[in-house]
Amino acid sequence: MMQKTKPLSLLVALLPILFLTVLLSLNVYYYGDDSLSGANQIALVLAAAFCALLATKRGSNWGDLLEGIKSSISDALPALLILLLIGSLAGTWLISGIVPAMIYYGLKIVNPTFFLVAACIVSAIISLATGSSWSTIATIGVALLGIGQAIGMSEAMVAGAIISGAYFGDKMSPLSDTTNLAPAMAGTDLVTHIRYMTYTTIPSIVITLIIFLILGFNLETKTSPDDIQVILSALQSKFVITPWLFLVPAAVIFLIVKKVPAIPALFAGTLLGGLAAVITQPTIITELGNSSNYFQASFITLMDAMSRDISINTDNEMINGLLSTGGMYGMLNTVWLIICAMCFGGIMEASGFLTRISNSLMSLATNTASLVATTTGTCIFFNMTASDQYLAIVVPGKMFKDAYKDQGLAPENLSRTLEDAGTVTSVLIPWNTCGATQASILGVSTLTYLPFCFFNIISPFMTILYAVVGYKIRKLKA
Repeated sequence: MMQKTKPLSLLVALLPILFLTVLLSLNVYYYGDDSLSGANQIALVLAAAFCALLATKRGSNWGDLLEGIKSSISDALPALLILLLIGSLAGTWLISGIVPAMIYYGLKIVNPTFFLVAACIVSAIISLATGSSWSTIATIGVALLGIGQAIGMSEAMVAGAIISGAYFGDKMSPLSDTTNLAPAMAGTDLVTHIRYMTYTTIPSIVITLIIFLILGFNLETKTSPDDIQVILSALQSKFVITPWLFLVPAAVIFLIVKKVPAIPALFAGTLLGGLAAVITQPTIITELGNSSNYFQASFITLMDAMSRDISINTDNEMINGLLSTGGMYGMLNTVWLIICAMCFGGIMEASGFLTRISNSLMSLATNTASLVATTTGTCIFFNMTASDQYLAIVVPGKMFKDAYKDQGLAPENLSRTLEDAGTVTSVLIPWNTCGATQASILGVSTLTYLPFCFFNIISPFMTILYAVVGYKIRKLKA
């Protein structure tokens, strides 16, 4: 039973967030990109403890706060399992030659001027087909980043292009869980929701592609055709490169399109990658397994690839950095971060602090423009505090549903705003499940790629702009 609590002021509700902001700012200042190795996790734990202290001083029961933590972590468990499986998939896809083959063929056809645009479009197509930005970034995205690095492109720009395209596809795909969740929360149907999103989403992605095109024309890559040939030769000398290897990622994409859940699909991709390695890369297997017994070498190599750091060395130092992975072990810092973030979000929610802040935000919604802007801000706020994009859709969806109805606005206005703000901004928050995961997968910190995630930055402003000018704001039928 929850004890009777004292009235909660907005200032008190905001104190844990201010406390966390100060700690995270100090971490960035003192640790830089290395803050994800432990400092940010401790900051989240300290902020959670501070929130719990304030809540218990007000009369909250520790048992209720603990239940909030357990519920929050439970909600994040599927994401944690997916993250670990992505680590193991990256390992088997490396030793099997799948990722090297993607880099090899990509380098043969790539045009540096149009690479950022191409990376964005390819990521968008794959994500649209699969409905999963995570799977897209973990497979095609990793390969695209490798290609970009090989031709001397900025990893921050390439990561921004990959994420922009992946989240466009995730947002617009009928197979995406967030694309189905948003209309369900708002009270509209999937088809209407997707059709209505095109008004803000298409201009956002067009502007994004134009920016990447301009950047491409103004970038000078340091890699010459001779350098690319050296990289190709280094890959050929170490791996058996064949188009047949693409059957594995094609199989994974097929499974996801057929609505096989992400966990079994990624697990299947991991096993198929391991099988491909055993069949096509005997030299790699023997070398990494350090055994003349092929069964023993295969067993050791596959276990190592899925579980821990593994690297393949060539005569080319430039390519060596692309041929390494951390397996499940490499994902543990991110798993740790997400668990700590869920602790903070769970206590904030169970203590009523998030509800108090949300109610204050509701008072700002007096007309259509302020209602959409407030919804946008609330989605971003929940991505920052609850650290989960699903909560950033569900909670604001429940909060503002009646408000949109009271102002005579059709529910698709709300569902569109939830996606424009909740889905796409999650990847911009370093301690959010999405931001932490993509930073870990790509090996590029969130704050490093953030300035180049143009689609993700433009989308919330686009939805507010439409509300301000009153364009494509559908009213309820009388």
